[in-house]
Amino acid sequence: MQEETFELRSDVIDLLQLLKATGYAATGGEAKMMVEDELIAVNGEVEGRKRRKLRAGDVVEIDGQVRIQLA
Repeated sequence: MQEETFELRSDVIDLLQLLKATGYAATGGEAKMMVEDELIAVNGEVEGRKRRKLRAGDVVEIDGQVRIQLA
């Protein structure tokens, strides 16, 4: 599994914004489809909320292939 760290510039970031900022989704529509297709897990749980607020310490997994640690 590929692992990386994402440095937050504020206290929170929306899940969709994170997917676009990291380059794993090229558009907001693509990011929404990833969430709807249940490809995203936050802290080990499949996440269905597109606007989920993420904070430092959260871990986002994409399709079991990528792990992003928020710092």
